[in-house]
Amino acid sequence: MINSAALGLAAALTLTACGGASAGGGTGGGSGTDGGTADKLVVWNWGAADDAAAAFQEDVIATFNEQNPDVEVEVVSQPFDQYYTLLGSAIEAGTGPDVALFNGGTQLKSRAGSLVPVTDELADITGDLAGWPAFQADGETYSAPMFLQGFPIYYNKAIFEAAGLDPEAPPTTWEELGAACDTITSSTDVSCFALGNKEGLGIEFFLSGFGSGIFTAEEYDAWIDGERDWTSEHARQVLTMWSESSADGWYNEGANSTAMFNDSFDIFSGAKAAMVIGLSSGIAHWKQFDEFLGDDLGFMMPVTTNEGTTLALPIEGGIGYGVLNEDKKDLAVDWIKATVERDAQADYALAGGQIVSNTTVELDTDIASAQAIITELPGSKPLLHTSLSGDTLDLLHRLGQQLLVGEVTVDEAAAQLQASEG
Repeated sequence: MINSAALGLAAALTLTACGGASAGGGTGGGSGTDGGTADKLVVWNWGAADDAAAAFQEDVIATFNEQNPDVEVEVVSQPFDQYYTLLGSAIEAGTGPDVALFNGGTQLKSRAGSLVPVTDELADITGDLAGWPAFQADGETYSAPMFLQGFPIYYNKAIFEAAGLDPEAPPTTWEELGAACDTITSSTDVSCFALGNKEGLGIEFFLSGFGSGIFTAEEYDAWIDGERDWTSEHARQVLTMWSESSADGWYNEGANSTAMFNDSFDIFSGAKAAMVIGLSSGIAHWKQFDEFLGDDLGFMMPVTTNEGTTLALPIEGGIGYGVLNEDKKDLAVDWIKATVERDAQADYALAGGQIVSNTTVELDTDIASAQAIITELPGSKPLLHTSLSGDTLDLLHRLGQQLLVGEVTVDEAAAQLQASEG
């Protein structure tokens, strides 16, 4: 996201672009779990990213009010850097909203105990949407995925060509990728990859972005199911590759002091890096990169590192609204269904650059990278990092920063991560 801190922070900085213009003018807490009035639904999110996001939210409100004309929707936009802290405090105090926006994966699942299951209520739309696993835990469904979020790898064809590489044939193996990076850094004045790791998020993108070419399909699925060993060969290999790619000079100078959002993505947009692991929706994605690079924007799949792997686009449900007030469950379900209504999603897909969850929506764009991403959706896999606990994810961020500059060894990092899983 975010689930992950990456997707969470991404959303805060207009990455997942979930929408959130204030409909009720409120900026403080809502009346939801504290017993709000029957004619009001209090909704928390982290604000409108842009005009397209604001328009999408107005569409959602209009759809909701078609079914509930006498119910006022009060949307409270909270700052994302404090969002989950504020939400947790409000829930604990009994003053939380009726519904709140969550990143799929870790962020939602770790708070499932505070949410109202809506498994049966959303059963009639399960066949229309993709990305459900990020919003399910212990056999229950807690939200519907609004958009799909993932980590495509984008590249600049003009830089490839300037370096003497074939712009229509990006690397397909780790060895080819390493050779391409050597060529790019030695023959141009740009970095191979744009990286912002000030928040420690880079290793999330690296793990999920390249994971399907490192882990076997069986290992990948086991990882998602919680059966993982950070001291195993391929888990250690991820940490080694991350460390060695830095030592080999793949990244822009000062990556650990560069903010991922949006400084590192500006490096790629500004043609100062040949490649970047970006996002599929919101910002740092196909639509925004196309505005800067146009026909020079390319998309590539993860590269094959080990035999016996099956390459897959890493993408899953990105964000969705969870129900916090049992008394407003029916209204909350109507709100959730309004967020995945086909027409609203179709409009936002094109205007806001979303890969939407509604599988009946066709993305009406000639941007090649977007169409290539959609082509890979049937074989996609969930993001590896979003299955981690919040504590392990925080530790991974710190160790990722240390590995980037050689302050910790791979063995030390693997041991610490494995201990955190226990």
